[in-house]
Amino acid sequence: MTFDETLDFLYKKLPMFSRQGKAAIKKDLKNTLALCEALGNPQEKFKSIHIAGTNGKGSVSHMLASVLQEAGYTVGLYTSPHLKSFTERIRINGVEVPKQWVANFVSANVAIIEDIKPSFFEITVAMSFAYFAKQEVDVAIIETGLGGRLDSTNVITPELSIITNIGLDHTDMLGDTLELIAAEKAGIIKENIPVIISETQSETEQVFFQKAHSLDAPIVFADRIYSKVKSNGKTILVNQSNMQMTSIELDLHGDYQIKNARAVLLASDMLVQKEFSITKENIQNGLSRVKRNTGLRGRFEIIQKEPLIIFDVAHNKEGVLQSLDELSKHSFNKLHIIYGCVNDKDVSTVLPLFPKDAIFYFTQADVPRALDITELQSKANELGIVGQSIKAPPVALEQAKDVATVDDCILVIGSFFILEDLL
Repeated sequence: MTFDETLDFLYKKLPMFSRQGKAAIKKDLKNTLALCEALGNPQEKFKSIHIAGTNGKGSVSHMLASVLQEAGYTVGLYTSPHLKSFTERIRINGVEVPKQWVANFVSANVAIIEDIKPSFFEITVAMSFAYFAKQEVDVAIIETGLGGRLDSTNVITPELSIITNIGLDHTDMLGDTLELIAAEKAGIIKENIPVIISETQSETEQVFFQKAHSLDAPIVFADRIYSKVKSNGKTILVNQSNMQMTSIELDLHGDYQIKNARAVLLASDMLVQKEFSITKENIQNGLSRVKRNTGLRGRFEIIQKEPLIIFDVAHNKEGVLQSLDELSKHSFNKLHIIYGCVNDKDVSTVLPLFPKDAIFYFTQADVPRALDITELQSKANELGIVGQSIKAPPVALEQAKDVATVDDCILVIGSFFILEDLL
């Protein structure tokens, strides 16, 4: 198989959540366990760190990978979805898995795939484990795809688990309250394995405490250990347990990234206790070089300055609020918003967050799961929001650029898949 033939096989033959929605989700870990068993249980051959959450898990995964790279470790990183190429999902020290390796892996395991009939995500997770084991990584950062308890990644026994912010997302599969969603995310907590919660939320605090205590898993809330102060324009995180200070400079935009940085600092502390060698300089360099070290994109990413063009993968209420808060710190004349989403998102909770005086361009990603542009515009109109409908995201962006002046801002937001079409 060539790489293109391999992708065609993966995309068309296997159930795929990003295209089909919840119909592609398996309700147990049986397939992943069977795949791993057939591959010799590669997930047992390297150390790992497991990260779940509604918002922030991607940023924390990349931040921590960057810190560990700066400390001299060979670091695997598994994330999803991808923006430009499938190979972005599986990286070692920021370098994407070779296309030929992917093709060879699928070709060598066609019989296993035909027998087990896994989903796209299940085979991708197993593939990442096999690659990390084959390349003998020192440690792998494994980001969950959806939820935690039944997520395909939840077959590892990590050194450490991290759970970031909890918000109302994928409510049709994870539950319609923060408590129910937190219970699903808490499924990654393992017996006697430390867990970090990046942000204290009143609705979810007891869910995490009860789950951790039932498994004798040490639990720590990062925002209770690290507090933020400003000094001479610099951001300093202070460890309240020993009053040690770490001055940080993030290359990821957004004050909300401080929440994620707290979790990374606490994770670094805990890994040092597990005899990892990580210095304060490694942490500082890692946090200031996340994009360079790992290739992370789409987190309030400034693409152009005149006009100001920003790409952001925020797609739920909490994420959009964080993005708009960061946007308020920038000066511009008129705001142009290019927005599209998938069909399982509650746009009635997101669209009202945007400024009513913005110029809107409704668009639709090139995936079956995308919300139809006609339905999106209709729902927007019901909320008193009027805008143009331009089906292809690249055309929508060109239209906004034609209209915008150099003093304006164009914000592209709402879906990973919109950015995938643009990038």
